[in-house]
Amino acid sequence: MLWLWNNLGLVLGLTADHARLCGIPILVGFAASIPLGWLASRSGAARGILLTGFGILYTIPSLALFVVLPVILGTKILDETNVVVALTIYAIAMMLRGTIDAFGSVSGDVLESASAQGFSSVSRFWTVQFPLAGPVLLANLRVVAVSTVSLLSVASLIGSGGLGYLFTNGYQQYFIDEIVIGIVFTVLLALVFDTVLVIAGRILMPWNRRKLVGTAALRTPQRNWVGA
Repeated sequence: MLWLWNNLGLVLGLTADHARLCGIPILVGFAASIPLGWLASRSGAARGILLTGFGILYTIPSLALFVVLPVILGTKILDETNVVVALTIYAIAMMLRGTIDAFGSVSGDVLESASAQGFSSVSRFWTVQFPLAGPVLLANLRVVAVSTVSLLSVASLIGSGGLGYLFTNGYQQYFIDEIVIGIVFTVLLALVFDTVLVIAGRILMPWNRRKLVGTAALRTPQRNWVGA
């Protein structure tokens, strides 16, 4: 704890960098997975190609991808762009299957009813299909967010890993306290991301919150007041 107090500025700065480097891939990955997932949910051929392609990309070890991307992008090895692009690829790969399942979970009868009421394909997507798929999308986004926070730590091996610096520096100096502090703050940051997403989901999807409350009420045992 003494080391943390003496180096609090360093730890908080690394935490801020970690959050910034994670936030971009999470948001971009989510935004990119929506049209890709919608396309894959409507076309079997597109589904197979996209899932196979991103599945292969996801199997590439993160450290190897961090090293290869500078050659492809023409950036420097220590450029943060490499880390952001790599994590975005992983985010899309993780989010894609869940996005396909989310759109597939929307009842076809509901979509046909919306079309019968005069909704265009675009308005039907934004006002019916996307909101109804929201809970599943949110659940997958929470998994992606936590995974991205964890994956970023590996980037410390190429000099751009946020809190991962505490792991490598602590290991090099055989200082276990620094490693433990890095782990604790990484876990706390993941919890912060997850909590923010949960709160955002409750605000943006109030219909889902009411549904959950109603379901919980139905499942709550009712007291028999006659025999009380």
